[in-house]
Amino acid sequence: MTGTAETGTARAGRGRRERLRAETTAEIKDTALRLMASGGPDAITLRAIAREMGMTANAIYGYFATRDDLVTTLIDDVYSALADAVEAAWAAAATQHPTEDPAARILAWARAFRTWALANPEGFRLVYGDPVPGYRAPEEGPAPDAARRVCTGLAGLAAAAWPYAEPLYRDSSFTWTDFDAGLLDKVRPAFPELPPAGVALALRLWGHLHGLVALEVYGHLGRQTTSPDKLFQEELTRLVTTLGVPGISG
Repeated sequence: MTGTAETGTARAGRGRRERLRAETTAEIKDTALRLMASGGPDAITLRAIAREMGMTANAIYGYFATRDDLVTTLIDDVYSALADAVEAAWAAAATQHPTEDPAARILAWARAFRTWALANPEGFRLVYGDPVPGYRAPEEGPAPDAARRVCTGLAGLAAAAWPYAEPLYRDSSFTWTDFDAGLLDKVRPAFPELPPAGVALALRLWGHLHGLVALEVYGHLGRQTTSPDKLFQEELTRLVTTLGVPGISG
């Protein structure tokens, strides 16, 4: 009985320590993003985070050995959350609309991207804004799986539009050498039928999508219009229509 009780006590103590560690880790990450939001990317330092949380510098090193370890974890979290959001929107649209309505899926992905970015401006700025000064990613790159999911999602927009947009690109001079090898390593296995001009289309779609969202996240668009949501919706709708994609359904 004593042995059983002691084992149960030890297990409960270990469980409490694990919960406390998880809570502190989450607080460290939240604090890092808040510091970045108020002071820019170079505000992310372990000492500054420790000071903000009332911890000693030595204590915080027990959670993240280096500032770069923390930044890599943050990037992984951000890309994973973004990938989850846009993939869920794409899947829901695919279920609600027939295959013949590709525009609905493209617009659903785009709206989900904007919604996520506005709800997570610090995360957006971390992965799509100014780089963290001095940050060196692991050799395999930050968040390879989650970043690949976002990248292939963008290529998926082009793949959905390509059967209709292809006539616009028949005179295209794009070749595979025009694109980064790392990008092609992500896109070509997922969409082997997409030609070089299709990859260019993915980047074109990305430019329209990212441009408006970045202006809004950084507070520039709000100074120019009271209806940024309408501007975003109409821009993406017109773009999809211009590409000849059928099925615009709001």
